[in-house]
Amino acid sequence: MKESDMSKNSESPASVRLQKFAADLGLGSRREMEVWISEGRFTINGEVAQLGAKVGAKDAVKLDDKLIFSKKTKTIVLAMNKPKHVVCTNSDPFGAKTVFDILPKKLKKERLFCVGRLDKESEGLVLLTNDGELANRIMHPSFQVTKRYTVTINRDFIIEDKKALLEGVTHDGERLFASKVVVFPKSPKRLEIHLNQGRKREIRRLLEALGYFVKTLKRFQIGKFRLKLPTGAVQELTDKDIRDILS
Repeated sequence: MKESDMSKNSESPASVRLQKFAADLGLGSRREMEVWISEGRFTINGEVAQLGAKVGAKDAVKLDDKLIFSKKTKTIVLAMNKPKHVVCTNSDPFGAKTVFDILPKKLKKERLFCVGRLDKESEGLVLLTNDGELANRIMHPSFQVTKRYTVTINRDFIIEDKKALLEGVTHDGERLFASKVVVFPKSPKRLEIHLNQGRKREIRRLLEALGYFVKTLKRFQIGKFRLKLPTGAVQELTDKDIRDILS
């Protein structure tokens, strides 16, 4: 995606702390990244990064003297239909297959990270990119990019619970809520749920708080970009595709 296209859509997001930026790249947890920062392993624009340092869209970031982000890097944005039992991390300590394992060989050398991760048991549309600014615009609630999911649950949905999903619940100190819920009277165990934010396992946690258990969960759309790929397939997105995502 060209910088001119990005500027037409909205202003650039604020810079983010280096530990969050690096964790979002899939390098490890935020705590691990804080240790690496303290060890002097990161540089930003040639200067050794300190704890509390922030990264913006125009910064060049290196880890152990290897470039991991720069606006000069060719932007890559991929859509994948993630299968179940595949994880959205660069590596898994338990040996699970990752989304990066199933990339075509020519793309495995690129330093990509997931935008809007899905848990191991979920499937559907996942985006992979090397553009941290674009990722933030897709995932940050302030940009109101809607993610749409189909869900099947273990028992018939009680229509009165729709209000609770929309108003939200507090779980582990986080406010969880859906932006829209579609109920299918002829298929009472099936729902369509829309989210404008992306908290960890949000739909599962929301429904569990109301006494339901999620049996299947699939993300089929982000913005206006709809999943049309077979399971496990990947496609590189065009500028129009990205505009559809951001609409």
